[in-house]
Amino acid sequence: MTRPIIAILRGITPPEAVATARALIGAGVTMIEVPLNSPDPFDSIALMVAECGQDAQIGAGTVLSTDQVARLASVGGRLVVSPNCDAAVIRATRAAGLDSYPGIMTPTEAFAAIDAGATGLKLFPGELVGPLGLKAMRAVLPPDMPCYAVGGVTAETLPDWRKAGASGIGVGSALFRPGDMPDTVAKRAADLVALWDAG
Repeated sequence: MTRPIIAILRGITPPEAVATARALIGAGVTMIEVPLNSPDPFDSIALMVAECGQDAQIGAGTVLSTDQVARLASVGGRLVVSPNCDAAVIRATRAAGLDSYPGIMTPTEAFAAIDAGATGLKLFPGELVGPLGLKAMRAVLPPDMPCYAVGGVTAETLPDWRKAGASGIGVGSALFRPGDMPDTVAKRAADLVALWDAG
């Protein structure tokens, strides 16, 4: 069962990558993003794809250029997450057969992303727009277009985001911080999964 929870592993290093990915997968989180402003991000992604790619959708965050999309595809990544809405990046991602989750904050950006072929939308920064803002946007967005709340999403705020119409969430520091042991990450991930499954 794939749950719409993206683990954002900002700051992870290659030696931590595989054990952390396995901990997440074991807890039920199977969408994993390594932001490209992490140390040696493509090395971490390549290691995770080689060891866990059959069990999880692994990719990159903070993707800002078509060159980065191409490099991600070359190491087997399948998930492209951006903080912004760049039509060229979205089109390159989809042309490479990867899933695109561009960052949007307004209806204008959301529809531009949809027009460019986005797989889903990343409402970012979520804490600025808030659940009320998402609810208002949901009234005009296509109902089948996934919209993930990212930025400030925690176990405490998750129920409010779901009520507002979030299709999924992206979770960073509330799930992983550099240096965290895999069992710590697994516990946080399991708590989020249980909360999501409870509806």
